[in-house]
Amino acid sequence: MAAISVTRPAAPVAGSKKSRLPIAVVVLTRDEELNLGACLASVVSWADQVFVVDSGSVDRTVEIAQRHGAQVVSHRFEGYSEQRNWALDNLPLSHDWVLTLDADEQVSPELARELERWFGGADHERARRLHSVDGFYIKRRLIFMGRWIRHGGYYPTWLLRLYRRSGARWDGRSVNEHVAIQGVAAKLEHDIVHHDRRGLDHWTMKHTRYATLEARELAEGRPTLAGRASIFGAQDERKRWLRHRVWNRMPLFLRPVAYFLFRYVLLGGFLDGRAGLVYHALQGLWYPFLIDAKVWEARQAAAPEAARGPRGDSPEANAARPWATR
Repeated sequence: MAAISVTRPAAPVAGSKKSRLPIAVVVLTRDEELNLGACLASVVSWADQVFVVDSGSVDRTVEIAQRHGAQVVSHRFEGYSEQRNWALDNLPLSHDWVLTLDADEQVSPELARELERWFGGADHERARRLHSVDGFYIKRRLIFMGRWIRHGGYYPTWLLRLYRRSGARWDGRSVNEHVAIQGVAAKLEHDIVHHDRRGLDHWTMKHTRYATLEARELAEGRPTLAGRASIFGAQDERKRWLRHRVWNRMPLFLRPVAYFLFRYVLLGGFLDGRAGLVYHALQGLWYPFLIDAKVWEARQAAAPEAARGPRGDSPEANAARPWATR
């Protein structure tokens, strides 16, 4: 493992060494000064190690990380999966168990107490509790515009975030990445809270960037939501099955409309009030529509100019619409 530069905490971490759990928390950051403090405050009192892997922040992110007692490592951003795998391979991790958080996420107090029940106590007791478990799914609770988004099929969303690093690998996706483990994953009862404090402008800019990455994967024929897909499996496996067997076979531009109506009407997204209307319309309609638009744009750009009709469509599209050539 190559040597890396780790910036040590500027102040002692709260809580005694003896009381902390044998878990390493890893947080990726870039310009997260509005979110990072709450994230770190939710873990530094009980996690034995807390790392912030920063990719060139120009705000107060690094200062805030050091003030909360995190160890800061700088690494050039190459992609979300690549960054997370780099952290597993290169950070001086003292424990096999790793909790991955985004900077706009916090461990709820209830979840912290639940982790104490699993990971606290004597070594032999902990080994007995964890001997058949290699990871944990944790529910994500989304706070958007001050409201908990509970409907539209969005809660609970189960994420595999706590795992043994010895058998784990992130799937290589540039966005919406997932970690795969070799063994069995259990479910924890309590939540991670997702609360981005940077506002709507940042949300839309971030998802415009995500849409570009997702469209690029689709245009290049790379698999999305890599991993086991099964309609009878866990939530993430069902999502992969629906993505591969249903979503990817639906027509561009029609599927975002169908998805929004399914979420907002059939799954009760309207019950989340005005904040829910904004969220479900943006995340369930605008965002996938933007991805489809970028996929269509990429396909148009890749088609030979001479093969396009007068409207710029492909030969197949013009053959289905012969009046377009008149």
